[in-house]
Parts: sequence; structure tokens; C-alpha cells
Amino acid sequence: MVFGALFSVMNPFGTVPVFVSLTKDQSIKERSAIAFKASLNVLVILLISFFIGKYILVFFGISINSLKIAGGLIITSSGFALLTGKFSEHKGMKKKNVKVDLASRSEISLTPLALPMIAGPGTISLLITYNQEFTAAQEILFILVAILFAAISVYLILKSSHYFVRILGASGINALSRIIGFVVIAIGIEFIIAAVLSIIKTIKL
Repeated sequence: MVFGALFSVMNPFGTVPVFVSLTKDQSIKERSAIAFKASLNVLVILLISFFIGKYILVFFGISINSLKIAGGLIITSSGFALLTGKFSEHKGMKKKNVKVDLASRSEISLTPLALPMIAGPGTISLLITYNQEFTAAQEILFILVAILFAAISVYLILKSSHYFVRILGASGINALSRIIGFVVIAIGIEFIIAAVLSIIKTIKL
């Protein structure tokens, strides 16, 4: 469940076209190295979000319900971006920006790949929420395992991205992203509904 939610919100398949564009002049070995660094950066960002995110909430005085609603809106908007085929633009990666990044960046594994393309605000808010809701040692262990598997999946998908493009083509990747988009929208709506119900219960009490 946690892995499915993480994978859907991160949507590494949506990053495949950007990765291919940014690494088209690189060798297979260089692409693998970039994919590994990007997945490692994703892992670090996810762990920091899960363990330190709650302190950010306390510092700014943000309630868990407010985070759920804000995160739900971000996740839902990402889902709509996937459905309309505008995921890259939603993440601030227009075609012009891709060309500029390719010419100006010597290291793309952190930005734009890991952040904001994969481990964006939606993923970060999701993990902060999980940290607040799941506090038992066994639950935390399951989440950490899910985070690890999510990072590994990012590496495998990015490493194989050029093969995905050849096999599926741009239309196939877009279709897959749009299917994932439905799941992402549902996750975002669930966040919002849960927060609203919690607020209503508090008001009744």
C-alpha cells in the first residue's frame, strides 16, 4: 500500500522522456551513473522528508489536517497533469527548459531529476503525513522498506528509460502515465476527504 502510493505519486515513468532528452548524448555507462545518483538523491530526500518533515510542521505551526489538504491538492493537481499529458510542464520542465538544462548542467541527478521531477512536494507531503499517522516500530519499518524499494524502482526505470522509449514509444509512455494519473488523483482526494472528516469530528466534539 505505502509502496504503491509512493510509486504512483513519484511516477518515475513520467520522468522517462525528460531523462532521455537530458542524456541522449551520454554513453550507456554515464546514463547508468546518472540514474544511480538520481535514485540515491531520491532516497535521501524521501528519508529526510519522513524523519525531519514533522519538525518543519511544528516550526511553522502547521496541523496534520492542513498538510493533508495542501498535500492532497498538490497530489491531485499532479494527477490531472498526468491525465492531460502536461506532467513535465507541471513540474516546471518545459521543452525550452530541458534544452537549457542540457546545455548548462553538468550534474542533473539532483535537479531536475530527483527534485522536483520525482521527489516533489506531493511525495514529501505524503511522507510527512505517514510519519504522523504511523508511529509503531513495525509500521515505520514497513515504510522504510517501501522507500528503499521506491528508490530502487526509480533507478531501474531511469536506467532502462531509453529501452522503454524504443519499446513503448512516446504514446505508450503517455498512456501509462495517464493510467497512473487516475491513481494519483484518487490518492489526493483520499487525503483531502480524510482531513475534512477529521476536522468535522473535531468540531462535533
